[in-house]
Formats: sequence, structure tokens, C-alpha cells
Amino acid sequence: MKYFLPVLLVVFALTSCAKKNAEEQAILDEEIIQQYITDNNLNAVPTGSGLYYVIDSQGTGDACTSASTVTVAYTGSFIDGVEFEQSPSQGVEFSLQQVIKGWTEGIPYFKEGGVGKLILPSALAYGTSGSASIAPNTVLIFDIELIDVL
Repeated sequence: MKYFLPVLLVVFALTSCAKKNAEEQAILDEEIIQQYITDNNLNAVPTGSGLYYVIDSQGTGDACTSASTVTVAYTGSFIDGVEFEQSPSQGVEFSLQQVIKGWTEGIPYFKEGGVGKLILPSALAYGTSGSASIAPNTVLIFDIELIDVL
């Protein structure tokens, strides 16, 4: 019992720091995204989660949901325009339940044939962990075409 209070205080402090850091990162990501939108003269729509999307063509085919399996052609890039990944032109098939949060949320804004852009804050991309070629806390841009809803 004598260790309970000190341990509880340490857990509280660590939790508070993590929350503060996440809030600070969200503010920084928003600033980066707003500058990107301004610099590129985009008509981007915010979703409330930090995600922004741009619809160049809505598409006329089937709609999808966050639980759909889809085929998407895409190019992923950093804010500075450097590409880190590109799908084959015929796209890649995947379940929207098995991808980063920004895709699960963002792809359903398009219908089959839809083309546009997803602008993801780091929390909806690879977060504080990053990935092999993506540093932690990185805002990502995806140019996408929703080819098929399966």
C-alpha cells in the first residue's frame, strides 16, 4: 500500500505528458496542413478528426464504407512533394479495416471512379511510431483514385 500513491502519481504524470504531447502534435500538424493547403491553393474539406480531403472528381460508381474492400491507385508523398510510395496503375486491393486510420476515414468520401487527395495528420497516418520510410509524427499526402468497391 505504501507504494500505491507514488506509482499512481508516476502513471498520472506519464499519461498527462503523452496527452499533452499528442495535443501539441495535433496543433503542429494542423499548422503544417493549413500551410500546405494555402501554398497549393486547395479547396480542402476538414472532417473534424484532423483529416482534410479534396475531391477532384466524385466518381459515379458505388460508394464504400469504412468496412469495405476496395481497389485504390495512389501516390503517397510528404508535404515537400517527395514521394515515398506509389501503387501500380491498376491499384491495390485491401480492406479499409486493415489500413491507416486516415484511409479508413477518407476513402469513403469518394465513389468508384473518384479522384482526389487525402491530407492526413500524423495521428491518422503512422503516428508516433512512423514506419520504415516515414519518420514519426509526419503529415502525409495521398493522391488517390478509387477504382473499385468490391
